[in-house]
Amino acid sequence: MPVSPLTHFNPQGKAQMVDIGAKVESHRLARAAGHISMRPETLNVVLQGSASKGDVLGVARIAAIQGAKRTSELIPLCHPIALTKVTVDFEIDSEASSVLCLAQAECFGRTGVEMEALCAASIGLLTIYDMCKAIDRGMRIDGVRLLEKAGGKSERWTGN
Repeated sequence: MPVSPLTHFNPQGKAQMVDIGAKVESHRLARAAGHISMRPETLNVVLQGSASKGDVLGVARIAAIQGAKRTSELIPLCHPIALTKVTVDFEIDSEASSVLCLAQAECFGRTGVEMEALCAASIGLLTIYDMCKAIDRGMRIDGVRLLEKAGGKSERWTGN
């Protein structure tokens, strides 16, 4: 049977956790982003901090960090990673009535932190949706993507 280019499958085509035992430890970093669009009046509530559930962006930041820390519990074949740093920032686009979530995860280890950064961005956006859904069920999460990864033998990769 041919070997799959997908590392999470063994030669028999069965799911496996990738063996990272022989990999060299290095500083690894990943940045991810996504955005949530909403009605202008919803964005106003977020900016004023007047949502009935409190400080939307503050809670979303904490949730995003927690999401990065729990990635291996959510994605079955991810390795548990000892993260050394997770940062989450939000950028407001009043003209587009949207919030951009930027997440960065770092570790010193044998495998990358792309999934942790992607999970952080996703959970941050989902938390904004959860906190504002009572006033705007039509919000839309889009564009969740990896922006950059660095470390390991493939070194730096940047997307858009």
